[in-house]
Amino acid sequence: MQTDIDPRSLIGRKAFDRNGVKIGTVDEVYLDDATGEPEWAAVRTGLFGRDAFVPLEPSELEGDALLVPFDKALVKDAPDFGVGRHLSPEQELQLYHHYGLEVPPPGPEAAPPGDTDFGRLAGNGGAED
Repeated sequence: MQTDIDPRSLIGRKAFDRNGVKIGTVDEVYLDDATGEPEWAAVRTGLFGRDAFVPLEPSELEGDALLVPFDKALVKDAPDFGVGRHLSPEQELQLYHHYGLEVPPPGPEAAPPGDTDFGRLAGNGGAED
């Protein structure tokens, strides 16, 4: 994923799976605690759906769309941690395993436990259209 993009610009983008099937709309972006780089996107999956976390690496931006290199079914089956809170290291580990991704080495300055807002950038709070 491009590292020079403003993470807030991802909010509201449509997300599509590797087959071009619409998954939903990016609702929130979560930053890596150590680097501050965008790491996860919460994608609203349906009108009354839930937010599913997708990794921003190896996802790509194409025009106004976020292309996620996984099947929609895998995204919809991702662990549900709710949104609006910090992802714990254990939750991130579950997500990495769910998507079959290599777990990155820990950063030098991880957020302390209980820092419930760090890691969450923004959300629009809207429903999927």
